[in-house]
Amino acid sequence: MAAKPKPGKKPWSGRFAEPVSDLVKRYTASVQFDRRLAPHDIRASLAHARMLRAARVLSAADLKAIERGLSGISREIESGRFRWSLDAEDVHLNIERRLIGLVGEAGKRLHTARSRNDQVATDLRLWLRDAIDEIGDLLRSVQRRLLDQAEKHAATLMPGFTHLQVAQPVTFGHHLLAYFEMVERDRSRLADCRRRVNHLPLGAAALAGTSFPIDRARVARELGFEAVSANSLDAVSDRDFAIEFCACAALAMVHLSRFSEELILWANPRFGFVALPDRFCTGSSVMPQKKNPDVPELARGKTGRVAGDLMALLTVMKGQPLAYNKDNQEDKEPLFDAADTLRDTLAVFAELIAGLRVDAAAMRAAAEEGFATATDLADYLVRKGIAFRDAHEAVARAVRFAEESGRGLQQLTLEELRRFSAGVGSDVQRVLTLEGSVASRSHVGGTAPAQVRAAIRRARKTLKS
Repeated sequence: MAAKPKPGKKPWSGRFAEPVSDLVKRYTASVQFDRRLAPHDIRASLAHARMLRAARVLSAADLKAIERGLSGISREIESGRFRWSLDAEDVHLNIERRLIGLVGEAGKRLHTARSRNDQVATDLRLWLRDAIDEIGDLLRSVQRRLLDQAEKHAATLMPGFTHLQVAQPVTFGHHLLAYFEMVERDRSRLADCRRRVNHLPLGAAALAGTSFPIDRARVARELGFEAVSANSLDAVSDRDFAIEFCACAALAMVHLSRFSEELILWANPRFGFVALPDRFCTGSSVMPQKKNPDVPELARGKTGRVAGDLMALLTVMKGQPLAYNKDNQEDKEPLFDAADTLRDTLAVFAELIAGLRVDAAAMRAAAEEGFATATDLADYLVRKGIAFRDAHEAVARAVRFAEESGRGLQQLTLEELRRFSAGVGSDVQRVLTLEGSVASRSHVGGTAPAQVRAAIRRARKTLKS
């Protein structure tokens, strides 16, 4: 008669002649970071147990004992009384060991018709689904704050830049709406990613499925999955859903990083466009006057971290043969880190954007430098019948003349402007003003204040849908 396994032994230890060394235990354990999956592991185990009971694999008494035991474990974890063990290796075996300790033989039967391979893939998808939902709400919050500021500044004039050089006048509201659109695509990408996350792996077992009469559709319904995985090998082995999420997270962080860079520049006295709330800044230990934009700087730095999480996951997967390999234990820390970092950054930015103080006078003064209405003058000449390339050349020479004389285009006299093109008429001054420039771009997607306000109305409807 085979000897019963001793308490504390691995569930697979019967195959081996010697125990795992303490060094290997530390090296292979994941409970330090995967314990956050515990609520999802318990939820999936309950659904699995109920399905096994419906299939008459478990007795009613076993199901009742399992439900009672898992409920107790959940309370222990929530209260901080659960004793996590490195010896039990991961969150799944920690919970299983405690369940057996609480309810005995019934706890040993829970793992019927499943493997840790499909168990962990299920837990990870459940966790990620919740994380995506939370991040989606935070993205909406950032968008609402952007719209609130854009509404206040639909007509606030500022320079638009290319190559970080003054290009054309825009409104600050229009500028903020550019970030709204980026975040909207981030939100759309994550929603699309969620659809692929929301497939149930449970039932794939180790790799080939199970010989027990399981009902995967029942488990999927109870856990809120839209579908079951179509191939057992694929279900347990691939982590493309985690990689896709990290790609979405990296892109979202890149957008926040770009905004961070602008906030850092704008808060510099040389720009002076905005003032960041004090609670988002720090000082210097030696320079009393300093107000450092630490939060946007750190967000810019953390973007590289999330991009690194994506690279780590891609590298984990790139050489793995089918099906499951221990490499996949390395999927969790990059995934958790990417989600945590994006979540925290979005929460901070929603509050930061709401607290921005805008110096409209400084923005306007900057827009009056750098010949921002030069393109408007060229377009004016085109409407007078001059070919654009000839108009471009004429205005370029006018800009050089104005620069050499220390004036702006709008400060040149009508006679001086006519030196460069006979097409210049007495009506030219209206196209050289900042207000005239932005008002002329009154089409969908343009910077005219009326179009900015219309875009804000459309955006608010999008957020409600």
